[in-house]
Amino acid sequence: MADCHNLFLDFNSNLNVTKTKKNSLITSKDALREKIIKHFKEHHPEYKPEFFIQGSYKMNTIIRTKDDTCDLDDGVHFKNKPEVSPTTLQGWVYDAVEGHTDGGQQHKNKCIRVIYKNDYHIDLPVYKQTEDDDYPFLAVKDKDWDEEESDPKGFVNWYNERKTEQMVRLTKYLKAWGDKDSKKMPSGLAMTLFSEKYIQKNDRDDIAMKDTLIEIRDRLNENWEAIMPTKPCDDVLSKYNETFKNNFFSSLDSFIEDAEKAIGQDSQLKASKLWRKHLGSRFPLGEDEGSDNKRAIIGIASSGSHKPYFH
Repeated sequence: MADCHNLFLDFNSNLNVTKTKKNSLITSKDALREKIIKHFKEHHPEYKPEFFIQGSYKMNTIIRTKDDTCDLDDGVHFKNKPEVSPTTLQGWVYDAVEGHTDGGQQHKNKCIRVIYKNDYHIDLPVYKQTEDDDYPFLAVKDKDWDEEESDPKGFVNWYNERKTEQMVRLTKYLKAWGDKDSKKMPSGLAMTLFSEKYIQKNDRDDIAMKDTLIEIRDRLNENWEAIMPTKPCDDVLSKYNETFKNNFFSSLDSFIEDAEKAIGQDSQLKASKLWRKHLGSRFPLGEDEGSDNKRAIIGIASSGSHKPYFH
């Protein structure tokens, strides 16, 4: 049988955001924070923004997409009770960052997005939480306050308390699968929930991946839902219609079939080609042998020796 565990470890490295891009993300995040603080100090001094990096960057599950882009979520928090609507407060954050990049900015439903052309984007969700609120409330465009409780810090803590090194890698593999054909795939958040709830541990990542995919299929066939463990405690799969659901299961069935074939191959090269069908060209090509003891022949830049993926 073809053992592709080391190929998966190389794939994990290939999914990592480069150190240069990570440094650029943090530099851009800091510059945006300065602009927002300055804007509110000058135009809305009664509002004092605070910040919290949330999401995949904080959980070490951030990946480079197939287009070599990535994103960072930096929450903008206000502790006082806003006298303006969520849309207005979002608009003030928009005003603060307007013209900051050549890529421009967007006022989306749940965040202000600042775009760095062909590189990355930074999302700025806006929250309010007074001393009387148990959890923050997310500003949603054209809605009222108190309609959507959200606990981004709680979710990061929930994931980080449960994660193992293999779970983080599987989360990234699932997100990479979703990125390959994003129109047919649930969100990265859904993939993160799948990895925690349905992980099937194994000393080998290829077997763990195959078994986890089977568990995802079996469990979602029984109950099509993925409930957030923290506020808003909603079902992140509820927005997908029956057509989307059927397309996802078709893709999942195809992936499981090829994963089972890959593990049964007598050649690591043949197995790697089956994995690449679903994980993309960043998954390295193996040697034309069943053994995994030799290093992979990587179709893209070599990742070198294995290093811890936490940075």
